[in-house]
Amino acid sequence: MMTIFFTHDAGLAHVNPPGHPEQVARLEAIYAALRHPDFETLDRRPAPLSEESQVLRCHPRDYMDRVKAARPAEGWAQLDGDTFLSPGSYEAALRAIGAANAAVDAVLEGPVRNAFVAMRPPGHHAETATAMGFCLFGTVSVAAKYALDHHGLSRVAVLDFDVHHGNGTQDLLWNEARAMFVSSHQMPLYPGSGYASERGAHGQILNLPLPPGSGGNEMRPLWEDALVRVQAFRPEMILVSAGFDAHRADPLASLNWTEADFAWITHAICDVADDCCGGRVVSSLEGGYDLPALAASVAAHVRVLMERDG
Repeated sequence: MMTIFFTHDAGLAHVNPPGHPEQVARLEAIYAALRHPDFETLDRRPAPLSEESQVLRCHPRDYMDRVKAARPAEGWAQLDGDTFLSPGSYEAALRAIGAANAAVDAVLEGPVRNAFVAMRPPGHHAETATAMGFCLFGTVSVAAKYALDHHGLSRVAVLDFDVHHGNGTQDLLWNEARAMFVSSHQMPLYPGSGYASERGAHGQILNLPLPPGSGGNEMRPLWEDALVRVQAFRPEMILVSAGFDAHRADPLASLNWTEADFAWITHAICDVADDCCGGRVVSSLEGGYDLPALAASVAAHVRVLMERDG
């Protein structure tokens, strides 16, 4: 058995304006890191193009059509203050969804137990009918609904350790009793949501705000307690919104995580998956904007996935 790595060069065709932190070089840095000999046994697969119907699992058709119609022939179309479309962005977003759903298929069908999706744009800020925070569609939320509705699972957990609150995922899964959502994030910080009082329509949402300047010593006890609750939920699959911008070098926030913290949380998630669902974990890239820190943190994350899939 070996971890599956999904990506596609269409992710390089989503081009933001010069100086934008969510840049093509993020994916290039990940490619370079995963060319190291430690990763030669990765099962590398191209991200398939999702059918548009998959987007409709979480977003209304008129929103999808608006995003599609906004595609520019050249240059950029601006959807909000920091979210842009270039000519290749729509395909890239569909391939991100296609990869996440293909990862769900592969992990549920076995024998591979986990997968990592490295695509852009990210997804966890996209709300039901609003593009924001560099995100167009709720990639991981769509994959969660796909696992529930297409594969007939009864419960899934979505775990988000990006430094920014996954407001989009929370919005898309707010009324979904079959999906538990846990998000750790710096507070205060964009987008301004993620208070512990935000619990979802069925009490299935758990927010873990972290103060600026906090690191592994503060994060690990919070996640240990949260994962006890995830374990009690008994998910049949765990999906991860893997943002690496809680790293101490990241320019968009001020948490103090290190590569060791990303390895620790990956191990901890896999421990719960081993107990609840045969180790089934699908992880998808979200943030991370310091290129060396992103590369090193993704390498730490994927290295643990590979160890746990053996």
